Amino acid sequence: MTGHLYGVGLGPGDPELITLKAARLIEAAEVVVYHSARHGRSIARSIAAGHLRDGQIEEPLIYPVTTEATGDYRRVLEEFYERCAARLAEHLDAGRDVVVLCEGDPLFYGSYMHLHKRLDGRYPTTVVPGITSVSGASAELGRPLVERDEVLTVLPGTLPPGELAHRLAVTDSAAILKLGRTFGNVRQALDEAGRLDDAWYVERATTDEQRALPLADVDPASVPYFSVALLPSRVHERTRRSLPERAAGHGAGEVAIVGLGPAGRAWLTPEAQDALAAADDLVGYGPYLARVPPNPRQERHASDNRVESERAEFALALAERGRRVAVVSSGDPGVFAMAAAVLEVAAEDRWKDIPVRVLPGLTAANAVAARIGAPLGHDYCVLSLSDRLKPWDVIEARLAAAASADLVIAIYNPASRTRTAQVAKARDVLLAHRSPDTPVVIGRDVGGPEESVRVVRLADLCADGVDMRCLLLVGSSRTRVAERGDGRPTVFTPRRYP
Repeated sequence: MTGHLYGVGLGPGDPELITLKAARLIEAAEVVVYHSARHGRSIARSIAAGHLRDGQIEEPLIYPVTTEATGDYRRVLEEFYERCAARLAEHLDAGRDVVVLCEGDPLFYGSYMHLHKRLDGRYPTTVVPGITSVSGASAELGRPLVERDEVLTVLPGTLPPGELAHRLAVTDSAAILKLGRTFGNVRQALDEAGRLDDAWYVERATTDEQRALPLADVDPASVPYFSVALLPSRVHERTRRSLPERAAGHGAGEVAIVGLGPAGRAWLTPEAQDALAAADDLVGYGPYLARVPPNPRQERHASDNRVESERAEFALALAERGRRVAVVSSGDPGVFAMAAAVLEVAAEDRWKDIPVRVLPGLTAANAVAARIGAPLGHDYCVLSLSDRLKPWDVIEARLAAAASADLVIAIYNPASRTRTAQVAKARDVLLAHRSPDTPVVIGRDVGGPEESVRVVRLADLCADGVDMRCLLLVGSSRTRVAERGDGRPTVFTPRRYP
């Protein structure tokens, strides 16, 4: 079995820009190959030095000439690469994996490509891309290369000045590599194309020796080969200059009422995640706010669960000052939650111009139903047993009406520390219209660490183990309980009705 050949891009110079894959392969390699000039120093090896280990075989490929030293440069280089490929083939034939280090990207003006064309197909080969000098220089300048429909042209500085000038005149953005001795011609071409004042120069991008300045200010005698000329995006500069002046703060504020679903991030919609991430302020009941990961950029305003109107007014006042406010709510904010409270306050004349959005969330009823099967498969209604905001006689009347209509009933807020009698009272109202064997699903903390879901007969329903973290699903006359092969019950309400 032969060894594997890897062409590994190292990026433009900063060792921290080596990819994780490149680092892993370098550390594991039996043979490490790198190019160097005749003085023996290798830029590629210096970038990868932190990942080399004792015992690795190093194969330096020392260039025999420079472009200035011979009149037949191409023939000499081709012969050099034939010899280098033969050296690497000996390692590969012996079953050794070979990693060839390459500055930038191996297949973007990279020296590795000359070995690749000779060895790929003869041996298993993998190329690991690297960050190019073009990308590194653009990032260091903080100037995008292209935006919208602009075209980027990559040019070698070795082209004749006239051809360079023509290509530069017809493109939107450009990167010119292989500068060094060609810099004078490149500068001339930029001037002829009328682009000199737009051009930037970066040498040894991302390294400690980096230098960046307008290209027109560069001394041609000081330009090394490892430098690049850039014509950045003109669209970006034009649109940046046309941006409106922004006042202190964030401009127009808004209130987004965000449904968190019944538990963690897995139950959160992408729309809700986006609103939470974009917010300047998070407002809500303390335990619900605790479910949103902290971000030091954001202000968090926790309050008691019994001050909904005050919380709504506080959020609207923040938005009036230009803040982006997310009012968090468990489950869906429009189901016994904060949406109605905020919108009621927002309907006052003072707040009518404050934008308010309601972002839905997965309801507790749907979450509990999904855990046990499909008890909400037919018509159903949603009721709250809390008598804090409505009298108990209204609750009883609605329970009786829903039960007599043979609806499945999702019951929120069944009990609390101070409300324990309502569960038994509700059971008795329901038993006047339902069979004692009617299945009742009790879901607690669904999606959370203390999740439990159980099924009891309506006649056996009591307040034991029922609290504000519970939701009850009372079946209709058609709701069935079936036992699956694993012994667990499934509750569903058929969609057909007699």
